[in-house]
Amino acid sequence: MSYLLDTHALLWWLFDDSRLSRRAHGVMRDPGNQLRVSSASAWEIATKHRLGKLASAGPLISDFGGFMVKAGFSELTVTWAHAVRAGAWDVAHRDPFDRMLAAQASLDGLTLVTADPAFDDFGIAAVW
Repeated sequence: MSYLLDTHALLWWLFDDSRLSRRAHGVMRDPGNQLRVSSASAWEIATKHRLGKLASAGPLISDFGGFMVKAGFSELTVTWAHAVRAGAWDVAHRDPFDRMLAAQASLDGLTLVTADPAFDDFGIAAVW
């Protein structure tokens, strides 16, 4: 099965954070699953690091692709179709990173690994 990791799920996996749910951990550990990481998550992590909200992410930002390959994750780039869906979606949610992840999950038929209940408004498949 194919999954898209929400940014917090990605970070919690990489930093071995206990907030990652048992179910999410199982999904991410299963070698039969394809795990995708959006380029929007790289953008979000770099932005939050620059703003001082993710001080520990410096090494991750310096070799983001290397960390993703080592973890066995594949890149999901932002396409024009993703951008249009994210911008045009008639959902009140204002976070551009979340809107992009929801659009990507919807258009690419991916289940989002997230603890964020805000994604319920988008009507996409999610696990936590």
